[in-house]
Amino acid sequence: MPPQSEPTQVKPESGATIPQLFTWEEIGTHSGQRSSKQDQWLVINRKVYDISNFYRQHPGGSRVISHFAGQDATDAFTAFHKNEALVKRYLNSLVIGELAPDQPCCEPSKNELLLKDFRALYVTVKKMGLMNSSYLFFTLMFLHIVLLDFAAGIIIIYFGTSWVPFLFSMMIFATAQVQYGWFQHDLGHISVFQNAKWNRWFHMLVMGLLQGGPASWWNHMHNQHHAKPNCYRKDPDLNMHPHLFSLGKTLSRELGKMKKKFLPYNHQHKYFSVVAPGAIVPFFQLITFYFIYTRKKWLEFVFMLIFYIRISLTYIPLMGFKSFMAYYWLARFLQACWFIWVTQMNHIPMNIDYDKNLDWVSAQLAATCNVKQSWFNDWFTGHLNFQIEHHLFPMMPRHNYWKVAPLVKSLCAKHDLDYQCKSLLTAFADILSCLKDSGDTWLEAYLHA
Repeated sequence: MPPQSEPTQVKPESGATIPQLFTWEEIGTHSGQRSSKQDQWLVINRKVYDISNFYRQHPGGSRVISHFAGQDATDAFTAFHKNEALVKRYLNSLVIGELAPDQPCCEPSKNELLLKDFRALYVTVKKMGLMNSSYLFFTLMFLHIVLLDFAAGIIIIYFGTSWVPFLFSMMIFATAQVQYGWFQHDLGHISVFQNAKWNRWFHMLVMGLLQGGPASWWNHMHNQHHAKPNCYRKDPDLNMHPHLFSLGKTLSRELGKMKKKFLPYNHQHKYFSVVAPGAIVPFFQLITFYFIYTRKKWLEFVFMLIFYIRISLTYIPLMGFKSFMAYYWLARFLQACWFIWVTQMNHIPMNIDYDKNLDWVSAQLAATCNVKQSWFNDWFTGHLNFQIEHHLFPMMPRHNYWKVAPLVKSLCAKHDLDYQCKSLLTAFADILSCLKDSGDTWLEAYLHA
């Protein structure tokens, strides 16, 4: 007789030779959602792991691994870990059993055939060398950003601080900061160097010395976004709901029915351009210092201080303290505008809801869309115009997105998935259009529900 998969709450004793068998139904009851004391289990390649104690020590962040509690995390595990063999050595102590033989490879909410095809595609992508980076590409990319950074100061030195050189220098400085942001994004995704440690160290240096932020905070936030994009309470990019914006029709309708109103959301498409970047600038400054203090990331704090000392010693002697404050905060606001529009053009117009535990491919396609390729779009967005490919293969170097895009399109066509690709201006317009629709949905529910 085949092994029985009757649900059981009994954990195997230490040193047991017969693996404990579990069903998806039983694993789903160990999501940790009912109580912080509840056990958290997840599945990777049919093995069941108890992460109830480990998640707090998880190097990628405690929340990102907890978001998969009670679920299959196989594809997320592959997407986020460069050296799976090394990581699995640390996971061995967490194994409590495996899926029973009569259980499918994923939960009923997921497309098993799609997952099998995607995993085959992932193997093909690795064989094609698309996970390998070009050091020449990233070297040239970094050098052009450094030149922009130097150019901002040279303009002030040679042309003075009148309005024209002041504004032009400020825009160049903001452009350099945005491009540093795209570069640290590459490092944070372990996609520049083959050695993960090199990526982490350079990420800390670029983020701290050149941008004035902590790399560990970025990893903590951004890994969650990639794990569960557009999933409310799991994707931190949605934290502006409901205090600043009402996002997605489902959440907006729910908010309206509860008669909640922090701002007039029916006008959010009008104030988005100012409120979103205006809120990010002080939020970034405050939350990063708070994160460093609470997590005791003192080395990153030193790097941040060096950044602020560097730009202060560069610009204050040239323009005075008051002019420098105007220069710095205007540049930060411009940087925030650039960042907000580029990052949200791929997500706000897409489905925003609670976590439905979709398979890796369906979840990413439901939450992301692309913008058409061009030399300018690639540079302007840091290749995030290939958002679909980036979310499916987050460790892939960005210069290879265009190569894998046809394969992803074929996979989507085979499984009838919507692969959206727009012009840059259409993507920007869709942000405002969707905000208006969400705001109208909220108002209708607020007034009549």
